[in-house]
Amino acid sequence: MSQENLTEEVKKQFKNGIIGSNRSCEYYPCHFDGQDCTFCYCPFYRCNDPFLGKEITSKKGNKIWSCKDCFWIHRNDIAKKCFELLKDEYFNCSEDEILSIKKTIETSHHKYAKTIMILGATSGAGKSLTVAALCRILSNRGYKVAPFKSQNMSLNSFVTEFGEEIASIQDLQAKAARIKPRAYMNPILLKPKKDNVSQVVIEGKPYKDMDVEEYYSFTRSKGLEIVRSNLHFLRRLNDVVVIEGAGSPTEINIRDSEIANMKTAEIADAPCILVVNIEWGGSFAYIYGTLNLLHDKDRKRFKGVIINNLRGDKSSLHNGIEEIERLVGVPVLGIVPHIELNLPMEDSMFIKSEEMDSSKILIGVIKLPRISNFTDFDALDLEKNVSVIFIDDPTKVKKVDAIIIPGTKNTVEDLKWLKQKGFFESIKKRSGSIPIIGICGGYQMLGKKIIDKGMEGEGEAEYEGLDLLDVSTYFDLYDKKTVQVNGKVLEEYRVGDGLVRGYEIHTGKTITHGNKPIFQIYDVNGTHFEGCIDTNLKVMGTYIHGIFDLPSFRKYFLSLISKKIDTTKETYFDYNHVIDLSLEKLAKTFEENIDMHQLCTIIGLEDSP
Repeated sequence: MSQENLTEEVKKQFKNGIIGSNRSCEYYPCHFDGQDCTFCYCPFYRCNDPFLGKEITSKKGNKIWSCKDCFWIHRNDIAKKCFELLKDEYFNCSEDEILSIKKTIETSHHKYAKTIMILGATSGAGKSLTVAALCRILSNRGYKVAPFKSQNMSLNSFVTEFGEEIASIQDLQAKAARIKPRAYMNPILLKPKKDNVSQVVIEGKPYKDMDVEEYYSFTRSKGLEIVRSNLHFLRRLNDVVVIEGAGSPTEINIRDSEIANMKTAEIADAPCILVVNIEWGGSFAYIYGTLNLLHDKDRKRFKGVIINNLRGDKSSLHNGIEEIERLVGVPVLGIVPHIELNLPMEDSMFIKSEEMDSSKILIGVIKLPRISNFTDFDALDLEKNVSVIFIDDPTKVKKVDAIIIPGTKNTVEDLKWLKQKGFFESIKKRSGSIPIIGICGGYQMLGKKIIDKGMEGEGEAEYEGLDLLDVSTYFDLYDKKTVQVNGKVLEEYRVGDGLVRGYEIHTGKTITHGNKPIFQIYDVNGTHFEGCIDTNLKVMGTYIHGIFDLPSFRKYFLSLISKKIDTTKETYFDYNHVIDLSLEKLAKTFEENIDMHQLCTIIGLEDSP
């Protein structure tokens, strides 16, 4: 087709509303996932905007304007808006009219995201949920918003659809923002393996194990650039980025090495909000101490304080708020009351051993020292007449109606702990009488043996497992499987539609010898069977995290419990729906108790886009 005919065809398609993402193009997607190629031949060319493009030298040596790094015009929401404004007059627009349209779009779709950073006076202040609340509020107001945490230390992790590992809390915050989670929202993840040693996950992939000294050397060199590049990328895709700090911004002992707090704020040029948990006591001291331990240039970034988790009357704080505002020169933006939510916890340090309620089905989760993804069981705990408790005393095993051995960051070390504490015998004694399930590392422990080539322990060794499943696990590569999965419970174990979803995230390979599988799984590698079960012993194992989130397998597992409790009123629910309702409740509570007009002004936004 000639150039002239091609141009006419493009005009025709454009006017008829046919043009969209050019998925047939051999270069699709040219720049990033989900881009809209409607304006591949951009009507704003040449914009000369350094945020959107740059001048480069062509192969012929000429200076030309490149749109290669322009993420703005190719965002789906912006392309749609552009199309609406341009489609009737596009081919007759003057340059001034094009610039006017560009300015109109920029008003509501920022070409480089505004930022706000949420920092806590302490760990557990509530900054993670504050970020989630703001993401949902801004999403509800029509902004394209995303969370960001430069560095997180957590054993609760999630796998994106692209096989990237990030902290689970960033997945929750992405849900709040109504976007797909990606590794650039949490570019550095630390997963503690043993004292002073963590696995370092960079941009969703395992990098290496580091001790504290090596890691701080890393942060002072490569780490900061990783933060900078990922935040820069995220800002070009969104209107607002809500950034979460880590721990406290006043860890003065590591001020030169930390990259999660004020250095990130500096990179983002972000105004900062301090969150304090009033339930911990000393909230005014936390505010005063935190702000006064900061360097002057960092202190100036703080534009507001949020007092969080109040149980009681706000009026009693009035005089204290007036005084602290006078002392630190930073306004208190609001007081958020305590909220009961069905949201996953971020940190295992807040797991408490609950009292056993014999009137309910008691599911005992072994509280391993290096427990990971302990939120896998939250959906079970929401079932009527079910109580999930975490146990670290082997004598309590005889009192529960089902046992779960959860995931762990170090299977070998936690297997040794099980033996030393006496859990081996107490668990084996219950096999055949109550259901027992191992997930991920727990699955590996249930097998006959673990053969480690020095990946988990101090050196090469073979370890005896619980021998409740006919499987063996091998650790011989510093490699990790990270993949989202969907599938079905095999028909003989199926209740309802049999649907399951979740993700695998583990090192080691488990070989089954005699047991039957439980699931048929569909993932990026195709269709295959997964897990195994011994129906006589009521013992099963799987690598799938989130296996209880959908009702089918959850109901099957509960059906194996012989305890006579009325289950006729149990609700078949999707845990993701429960989470979304809680996020709406969280956002509503924040909006009602925080001065959102002032907060939007701090960010640089109008109250609504």
